Amino acid sequence: MDLRLAGQRVLITGGSKGIGFACARVFLDEGCDVILVARAEDALRNAQAALGGQARVQTLAANLSQPEARADLFRRHPQIDILVNNAGAIPSGGLLDLSIERWAEAWSLKVMGYIHLTQLYLGNMKEAGAGTIVNIIGSAGRNPRYDYVCGGTGNAALMAFTGAVGGRSVDWGVRVFGINPAQTRTERNITLSKARAAQMFGDESRWEELMAKLPLGRPIEPAEIGRAAAFLASPACGYVSGTVLDVDGGGSYR
Repeated sequence: MDLRLAGQRVLITGGSKGIGFACARVFLDEGCDVILVARAEDALRNAQAALGGQARVQTLAANLSQPEARADLFRRHPQIDILVNNAGAIPSGGLLDLSIERWAEAWSLKVMGYIHLTQLYLGNMKEAGAGTIVNIIGSAGRNPRYDYVCGGTGNAALMAFTGAVGGRSVDWGVRVFGINPAQTRTERNITLSKARAAQMFGDESRWEELMAKLPLGRPIEPAEIGRAAAFLASPACGYVSGTVLDVDGGGSYR
């Protein structure tokens, strides 16, 4: 299927690895130009090389937990067609395990980062009468649990934010929607699984046991989320806004 995305400019935060990198590969394959943003410059160089060092790939190293860095990103790349909010690293732990300072630090990147970048780019998209914003959120927002309370609460907030903004943005020709991946085969997920295994079993090396009963017997592949993002962002699926798609293999109903 031709998704009619060729020539679109796509900005992806957290784009050096995991789901962000997978999104970059899919959008490139569809003929888009991509801008990858992440904190580590060496990781961005590696990502660009892994994508074939294409001229259609730009990179920017920035700490998007800082409002000034988000504003600088917008100044450098104000005109884009698709924004993929993906950067975030909220730690696991219960309410009594994480200091309020750690909560604020984690939310400054994912929760406030998504909100601020959406605010910045939505204005330009409204003026242009077109644009798409994709929020990669997470299934913990739909199914919160105590041992990931900081992440689940942040994700739930972003789900509400996506619905509220996406419900109005269509009046301006702009679509805003979200994707909730469940357990995905990324470095980030393995780190979280090890932390959960340490809490549950007292042994982080048993993290794979937590994936033994996943739907379809496996975690999600990052490319599956990348393809979902590209399809939903394309004119081929142009009536989606305000919604948050759960990609969990039916896990919510098991």
